[in-house]
Amino acid sequence: MDSALTVHRLTFAFTSMYHYLFPQLTMGLALVIAILETLARRKGSEHHARAARFWARIFGLNFAMGVVTGIPLEFQFGTSWASFSRATGGVIGQTLAMEGVFSFFLESTFLGIFIYGAGKVSKRVHFLSAWMLLLGTWLSGYFIVATNAFMQHPVGYTPGPNGTLELASLAALLTNPWLPWQFLHTMAGSVVTASFVVAAIGAFYVVSGREAEYGKTFLRVAVPAGLVASVAMAFPTGDGQGKNVAYHQPATLAAMEGLFETKEGAPLTLVGQPDMEKLRLDNPIEVPRMLSFLTYNRWKAEVKGLDAFPRETWPENIPLLYYGYHIMVGLGTIFAGVMGLSALLLWRGRLFTTRPVLWLLMLMLPFPYLANSAGWMTAELGRQPWLVYGVLRTAAGVSANVSAGNGLFVLLGFLGMYALLGILLLFLLAREIEHGPAPAPAGAR
Repeated sequence: MDSALTVHRLTFAFTSMYHYLFPQLTMGLALVIAILETLARRKGSEHHARAARFWARIFGLNFAMGVVTGIPLEFQFGTSWASFSRATGGVIGQTLAMEGVFSFFLESTFLGIFIYGAGKVSKRVHFLSAWMLLLGTWLSGYFIVATNAFMQHPVGYTPGPNGTLELASLAALLTNPWLPWQFLHTMAGSVVTASFVVAAIGAFYVVSGREAEYGKTFLRVAVPAGLVASVAMAFPTGDGQGKNVAYHQPATLAAMEGLFETKEGAPLTLVGQPDMEKLRLDNPIEVPRMLSFLTYNRWKAEVKGLDAFPRETWPENIPLLYYGYHIMVGLGTIFAGVMGLSALLLWRGRLFTTRPVLWLLMLMLPFPYLANSAGWMTAELGRQPWLVYGVLRTAAGVSANVSAGNGLFVLLGFLGMYALLGILLLFLLAREIEHGPAPAPAGAR
């Protein structure tokens, strides 16, 4: 690992994917908290209020870890990726600053009010704080995804002096045509993660017989939310994002699908192994003409393969991109099936007594994290070899004066520090789950 570029890319990949373990839960969990708090207010139910406060404490722990692991990402812009920051700071600095100034403070303020304000603020303010927490959390996601959308499909800028990019239109940046589907797909993914986490804890409480009534409440909220979000991941958000890639990054689409040759009536590959020496898929299992239909709504439409593009514009690691994409899609299909089965049993009043399905929900807990990580790998690997697609190459964005040795030292430091933080978080989460939804503070509602 003697290339500084390789080390810096690996460091940012590790730290960004580790960081995203936390906001993908908090963004979805904010919706669950708002739903529980709404039920508490409408029913006058202290049971639902305690359930909401329990998940707010889980939210708080993940939020703290998200802050701790998110700050180093922005420092890396100035240390490992100084040329990228110099070139694009005038554009993406706007959305990153808006995320910090607006959404972060909105999120943190109302999280504090919700957790510590029970019994100290009015019921209306406490209820409002739950929905403002959701607004702040999703607004934060919007600004971050807007930053990434610019890197995927740059709009709203003009070339400046010395190779820099200058913001020409903030409105264009915030209404990037790439942005709506990517944002909705990301939010749906976060709701899937939160739903499976809430369902897993709920199933644990029901199976163990501890806090069983709370467990049933968690399942009643998480299963319908998870089913809707899992379906939305495929359609319309996954379909919309796929069309983004098809129209704006066609070489990426070809690599994701393992399509080496341009075809009319292109098949959709379910299983196969890319052979980069022979430029073909080995052992493919395909659905005839389905890729053409999904991409262009016509069974015989031509879909460009990798042979239609210069080799230097191909994504750099096609096998990893291909497998990441298919892992995401495969797991997403499983999620819809599991939540569909759980919803059917819930509707029939049999979920709480069907132990195999409850165990299945518990065992599914880590897989949304894998699917979301595979999804972001697909997005970022697909954009390579560009930092800003078609504008700035990845090799041109690295810091020229930071050596591979220095970068490797930093990477090892992050590996050790994040391992310790992860162990601490798991310990604190285990304590919260063991304690369960706590009684309301004295004087609360």
